[in-house]
Amino acid sequence: MGYTVAVVGATGNVGREILQTLADRNFPADEVIALASERSIGQEVSYGEDDVLKVEDLAKFDFSGVDIVLSSPGAKVSAIHTPRAAAAGAVVIDNTSQFRMDPDVPLVVPEVNPQAIAGYRKRNIIANPNCSTIQMVVALKPLHDRFGIRRVVVSTYQSVSGAGKEAMDELFNQTRAIYVNDPVEKSVFTKQIAFNVIPHIDSFMDDGYTKEEWKMTVETKKILDPKIKVTATCVRVPVFIGHSEAINIETEEPITAEEAREVLRAAPGVTVIDHRANEGYVSPVEVAGDDPVFISRIREDFTVENGLSFWCVSDNLRKGAALNAVQIAELLARDYLEG
Repeated sequence: MGYTVAVVGATGNVGREILQTLADRNFPADEVIALASERSIGQEVSYGEDDVLKVEDLAKFDFSGVDIVLSSPGAKVSAIHTPRAAAAGAVVIDNTSQFRMDPDVPLVVPEVNPQAIAGYRKRNIIANPNCSTIQMVVALKPLHDRFGIRRVVVSTYQSVSGAGKEAMDELFNQTRAIYVNDPVEKSVFTKQIAFNVIPHIDSFMDDGYTKEEWKMTVETKKILDPKIKVTATCVRVPVFIGHSEAINIETEEPITAEEAREVLRAAPGVTVIDHRANEGYVSPVEVAGDDPVFISRIREDFTVENGLSFWCVSDNLRKGAALNAVQIAELLARDYLEG
């Protein structure tokens, strides 16, 4: 017996990826329901290679009888409909920022803290972390277990798909406009994104950090270890899919590049491609559609005691969102729910 699964935000970048991932991984679903806003009613979305689902109205949908909801509609919509679905008896895996720091809602990356899933019973909600946090903590977890991480300094290079389909369209349209000498128009981003980088993701906070940078700090502490110090600089770059991160860590125990390489190679969800030669590293264009977190450029930082630097790349729509949510659903179905 399988599960009844609803995908909220099914017409968005992440929603479509969730549907594809459910099909790719043969999730045990007897029925999959696609939900979105009123303007998307009747649209068709793909579920695997052969199946097509018609989108239903989220606002009018009755969640009674639904076992699992995979939700990615935006935080404001989630604030309304995630509690409604949870109250109807469904377990909601929420991909928005709305519930991540709620102390009664587990924030889960299956390779890092799968045991936290059990906390869903308090509210019937499990939060999916921020995309940039997910790939970082997958890389940090094995290193923290072995060497004990004191401090993390991370700079991100985040693709436009993290800001939605309109952001991807803006990069495409601006690039085309520059080539044909048309005016460059911007609406999603605060500055031109084509042939540029923007050190500004989400809103600014009083301390000068952006909300995205704050998310990486507090989410890492909640998922991995509250004692770890994290400082982040988050930058949007003109890449369609794939987030990259330059990560520097300081550890409690002595650490060498070779030891770190061995630990990372043995870690779940991690692929190490680290050759000190031309093309011996991974870039975002190469990881689109792939599941792992890729690690390259592993090297010791000789400016601090027990320091290490490395390069981390992942498909932000896969592991950074859809795949992580589906992995949570798989563990939930296997260990906690009755199929």
